[in-house]
Amino acid sequence: MSTFTTRCPACHGMNRVPTERVSESPNCGKCQTPLLDGAPIEGTEQNLTALLQSTQPVVIDFWAPWCNPCVGFAPVFSDVASERNGQIRCVKVNTEEQQNIAAQYQIRSIPTVMVFKQGQRVDMINGALPKGQFDQWLNSALTK
Repeated sequence: MSTFTTRCPACHGMNRVPTERVSESPNCGKCQTPLLDGAPIEGTEQNLTALLQSTQPVVIDFWAPWCNPCVGFAPVFSDVASERNGQIRCVKVNTEEQQNIAAQYQIRSIPTVMVFKQGQRVDMINGALPKGQFDQWLNSALTK
């Protein structure tokens, strides 16, 4: 049985999740908060492949802590993750900590947001958007 480790969005505890259980919406073993829905998930080399195999569309925000537009866009991304809980899975990839992922997806500017369905990229956008514009873009991307 293969597993990946993910950080709880509420208590920040690390949880090991069997890959086969990704679509079952597992809860944190410590605080019982849903691990994969309702808040952005920290994307790492250990969990991103499994997360992309989700039956739900996956939206990835590639960002860095030193990037002011990224920091400004973070609350918009978190709001969308919360509002679309159960419809999409939101993932944040810190390009400073996950340089191999950034290289794999050829991230040249941040923030970059990509939408995946069944593991395949269907759309992407560079730059931070206000919430209304991001919602419009995301609605369009999810219909592809």
